[in-house]
Amino acid sequence: MLQNEPGALFLQCSLFLFAHLFGILRASLFYFGVFMTLHLRVRQQLELLEALLRERQLWQTTVPQASAFESTQPFCMDTLEPFEWLQWVLIPRMHALLDSGQPLPQAFAVAPYYEMALDAAHPHREIVLLHLQQLDALFTGDGN
Repeated sequence: MLQNEPGALFLQCSLFLFAHLFGILRASLFYFGVFMTLHLRVRQQLELLEALLRERQLWQTTVPQASAFESTQPFCMDTLEPFEWLQWVLIPRMHALLDSGQPLPQAFAVAPYYEMALDAAHPHREIVLLHLQQLDALFTGDGN
């Protein structure tokens, strides 16, 4: 045992601190790995959603009136069309959270609203719903 040798206490404390710090570092890397992976997957799904809206000519070039964003209704349903809300509210706000490294929403589901809001006969309804369900799944853990 090193108890009686000079520097033994220093060595024992150093080994303890190294093991403790290594454990903290390993836990931190795991946490941030999961955190970054979720952020990356959400960003990718947002980019896929934007690409879909552009491809299907659902992406607009004209910003709605400023008053349209002052709505107190969920999804600005009284002032914006469903695709407008995706383009001008959801996608930019989610990117802002991702860019700033902020925590993502815990309870997140937009697909149920779009199931009701989009006319059943809309030609792009099913593909948009699929993309939104995939985005929602990332927040429930079903998107792994």
